[in-house]
Amino acid sequence: MSSTKLFDHFEAVGAKAWKQQIQVALKGEDYNEKLVWESPEGIKVKPFYHAEDIANITPPPASHKKAWKIGEAIYCLEVITANSKAQEVIRKGVQSLQFSIPSDTIDPVQLLKGIPLEQVVIHFRLQFLAADYIAQLLEIQKKNKGVFYFHSDIIGHLAKQGNWYTNLQEDHKQLEAIVSLCNTNTGVSPLSVDMALYQNAGGNMVQELAYAVAHGHEYLHHFAKSPFPGICFNVAIGTNYFFEIAKLRALRWLWQTVAEEYKVTQACHILATPTKRNKTLYDYNTNMLRTTTECMAAILGGADTICNLRYDAIYHKDNDFGARIARNQLLILREESYFDQVENPSDGSYYIESLTKQLAEKALVLFKTIEAGGGFLKQLKSLTIQKKIKESAQKEQQAFDSGEETLVGTNAYTNPADLMKTSLELHPFVQKNVRKTLIEPLIERRLAESLEQKRLNDE
Repeated sequence: MSSTKLFDHFEAVGAKAWKQQIQVALKGEDYNEKLVWESPEGIKVKPFYHAEDIANITPPPASHKKAWKIGEAIYCLEVITANSKAQEVIRKGVQSLQFSIPSDTIDPVQLLKGIPLEQVVIHFRLQFLAADYIAQLLEIQKKNKGVFYFHSDIIGHLAKQGNWYTNLQEDHKQLEAIVSLCNTNTGVSPLSVDMALYQNAGGNMVQELAYAVAHGHEYLHHFAKSPFPGICFNVAIGTNYFFEIAKLRALRWLWQTVAEEYKVTQACHILATPTKRNKTLYDYNTNMLRTTTECMAAILGGADTICNLRYDAIYHKDNDFGARIARNQLLILREESYFDQVENPSDGSYYIESLTKQLAEKALVLFKTIEAGGGFLKQLKSLTIQKKIKESAQKEQQAFDSGEETLVGTNAYTNPADLMKTSLELHPFVQKNVRKTLIEPLIERRLAESLEQKRLNDE
């Protein structure tokens, strides 16, 4: 029996030949004007991709592994309730918990009581900066050999709030103490980069990548003389499916490139959550479709942990139904759609490989510009970062307002009978918080806010 493969009997067709066939079908219309479009990042997207498009591309580090984890966020307003909820969602299939802790009055021992720490990865988002509190958590981690991520990000806090936790000196002192504590433990990562802030504030993907890597570089540089601890990137996943897959792959590539200059070899951890920017108040069930495709992109892009966003998160308080639906979306992707069965599923795709390379190259150029301008923190203090994100957000807002960018049920295919005024449990719009800040903070804002406010007023 012949071992010759079927396609060995056919001559390979080059990209030029394919393009000629397309031009014949266009009957004289211009190929570039008719079929090539440009993304907000300045990437020209072609109607087809060929092996020739990735001939000279060095592949990024593997998008990693198939064992991505289903995560769930729990706000720890009251410790007994938070612990009970954590144990319940673990029984229902959650593999990673993300605890948001508002104050140091939350008892760590009670919070983690009964949780199988040897099996469940824990992320801690502390709304305060305290090495002493993290030391208490580390004692529990040592005894149970758990994997803990502490999302300590003083620069992200400054960017979002406009102020340090206390002041520059005290914040750095606390961060150094936290890193020192964590460097004596295995299975612990103390640093994070809030990349999601840039997406939710309206930055394009090149900005997200460049700002995130420049943000992380501040920590690389600060801890250059000591062993660099692990780092987690918190990423918001938007609606541009293939671009979002490429964005995560480009992030790993860029971080590895920059970190290697400091002889740091460990991979970053990526925690992905669907963006808030495209979520809508009206026709809210459409949010389930958006979050499903966003979670799919996160998986295919190589995220380590994925926390879904409830379809009603912008207007309802935490509720069991919304949380169950969000959790089940991920369970279906894992258990019924087999999204955990293939390693590096996007590798070798001509289109995705090409997008990855272009996003990484453009972001690297912007990263170098930031470093030449004094680094991320300096540009944040000079409001350069804020200005650039505002410009990007305004362009996207104009596209939405003109109908060029569509959100179904909101600025297209609307249902006039869809009423929401009596359903609001949370204020779904940006609220002004007048306070004195050191710098102008980055403001997260949804695209549909102005339109929704008008509809609510007209109900």
